[in-house]
Amino acid sequence: MILIKNLTKKYSNNLVLDKINVDFQFGNVYGIVGNNGAGKTTFFRCLAGLEKYDGTIQTDRVSFKSELGLLLAELYFLPKITGEEYIYLMSESRGVYIKNLAERNIFNLPLNQYVESYSTGMKKKLAIMSVLLQKNNFFILDEPFNGLDLESSFILVEIIKSLRAHNKIILISSHIFATLKDVCDQILVLEHGALVQKIDKMNFDLLES
Repeated sequence: MILIKNLTKKYSNNLVLDKINVDFQFGNVYGIVGNNGAGKTTFFRCLAGLEKYDGTIQTDRVSFKSELGLLLAELYFLPKITGEEYIYLMSESRGVYIKNLAERNIFNLPLNQYVESYSTGMKKKLAIMSVLLQKNNFFILDEPFNGLDLESSFILVEIIKSLRAHNKIILISSHIFATLKDVCDQILVLEHGALVQKIDKMNFDLLES
């Protein structure tokens, strides 16, 4: 469980998040939607502990940060690192030691090649694989479908459904509303940093009216 009370974030006098109150439960997928500048990425960064904020974020896990898989929209990779080395580095930093990586290469990436030679879509797939292989219980996925081809998007949808079935908490932002409708249990709408709507699956059609 993640319980958020009066989450507020300012940059100087610019109010980015305005007293957000929400809770997230295990075994559910939550979509975070809003126009550019609505506060989605800042919201995620606060949850991940990458930004200072006012208000409280409480969980029932002492090791929340070590159980959090974070996929940011803007990816960064060390220079001269192969896909395989990146996955091992990220997993071992969490105390997870992967065996048979070739068999777990769900996107068929050339893991022996330098990441700098990858396309944008390949880099996104690598980052997703790394997050999944860390054995996390919480997932924050900021625009995970951006840059993915259709087949890879289908694979990711099935993975998200599997994570839900394994009682994880998954937060996703996306501009692809059809995808959110397929995988989310609740959609939260941000406008100018404020949480203006919480819409359950049975009422998703309200977002299109």
